[in-house]
Amino acid sequence: MNKNRLDEIIEEKQKIFIDVNDEIWQYAEMRFEEFKSADLLSAVLEDEGFSIKRDIAGISTAFVASFGSGKPVVAILGEYDALSGLSQKAGVAKKEPLSEGGSGHGCGHNILGTGALAAAVAVKCYLAENKMGGTIRYYGCPGEEGGSGKAFMVRDGVFDDVDVALTWHPLTHNTIFSLRTLANYQINFKFHGKSAHAATAPHLGRSALDAVELMNVGVNYLREHIIQEARVHYAVTNAGGNSPNVVQSETEVLYLIRAPKINQVQDIYERVCDVARGAAMMTGTECEIVFNKACSNYIPNSTLEKLLYNNFKEVGVPELDDEEKEFARAMKKTLSKMDIENDLQMASVFMGGGGQKIINILKEKDISDIILPYTHSSTLLSGSTDVGDVSWIIPTAQFSVACNAFGTPGHSWQSVAQGKTAYAHKGMLVAGKVLARTVIDVLQNPEIIETSKAELGEILDGVTYVCPIPSKVKPSTIQ
Repeated sequence: MNKNRLDEIIEEKQKIFIDVNDEIWQYAEMRFEEFKSADLLSAVLEDEGFSIKRDIAGISTAFVASFGSGKPVVAILGEYDALSGLSQKAGVAKKEPLSEGGSGHGCGHNILGTGALAAAVAVKCYLAENKMGGTIRYYGCPGEEGGSGKAFMVRDGVFDDVDVALTWHPLTHNTIFSLRTLANYQINFKFHGKSAHAATAPHLGRSALDAVELMNVGVNYLREHIIQEARVHYAVTNAGGNSPNVVQSETEVLYLIRAPKINQVQDIYERVCDVARGAAMMTGTECEIVFNKACSNYIPNSTLEKLLYNNFKEVGVPELDDEEKEFARAMKKTLSKMDIENDLQMASVFMGGGGQKIINILKEKDISDIILPYTHSSTLLSGSTDVGDVSWIIPTAQFSVACNAFGTPGHSWQSVAQGKTAYAHKGMLVAGKVLARTVIDVLQNPEIIETSKAELGEILDGVTYVCPIPSKVKPSTIQ
């Protein structure tokens, strides 16, 4: 088995992948509206000989691309949605939006989806050249940001015959992602009141805006009385208009509730709903509660993580030239001391709470060129991912490659600005190589699948996956 051939395939086709990455960066499409991005990825995969199934799980921008036949079936997960309000020019080390209020790839899903694409194409070519059995699939997973696209896909049975799932994420570290994440619910609270002239007849009005404000105050008092690991965030998505002399009759606030386990999220959700109903009672308004989406906590799999780590060490980190290093240095200068300290803390978390010697080295880096030592950890990361739902039903593993200057926060303009850099491209290609090598390991060694499945079964200990999204809830484009 010559896994170096996988690297060669990716290098031979690198222009295709770089062009796809940059196009998706330019599209910057929001959740479940990634029509151009999904079409572009599908077209490339179709040209490479994959069969495509579209409109998966009732989502127009979800698709599955398959090559090969029979078992094992290995899935590579791709994402391509952007974030609102993060429009930013590429390759510029200062905040400079392309369009005010526009969207941008602040979490690097353009890089993620394209690195996964590179891996799928390389594996397909390798299988064809070596006349190997088994099936490789690229899962086009939309709406990770605030949409939980994968949870809807899992609910619809899209992954039921898959043996193993792999993915990656562009970050500021070269590391295996061996952390637990938080489960979450996302809910719209809509308040319906009665408009009136705010000066001559305020007594006739019932303010929906007052209800939103009282709800937010109530939830803020609730924070003291929920578990430490929980997170509750909100955004007022409709303040009721721009006229202060009108009592606002229609308002809306979007809540995101996180906790380590779904039953803990459910408990907090019920208490938040009580607060919302109380706010409605206090203001004489009506409260409509609309469940938007949810996702499960992520379950790491050490069997697969060790494979990823070994292949990562074989491939190595991207090699940057002086110009690339200089731009990373310029980007790092835009960051605060707290940004850097937070990233150093993340390095420690990835290493299971240790690695002080490496942390001291990272302090001086403009962009990381160190693969962090692998530690299978039970540490809790206070973020969420819909990869969690996949990890509950099939063994799943993921890793990250440094595609941003050290200290770059996620969901920031700095992340968007680096999404088309040469070093992001190089990181993307490294990720493709690591994924491709790991897929071939799995396809050629069935015992890996059995061991990883046994590990997942032991962790679940008889607990059966239940999709946290109610059956009547459909994917929503509401931001």
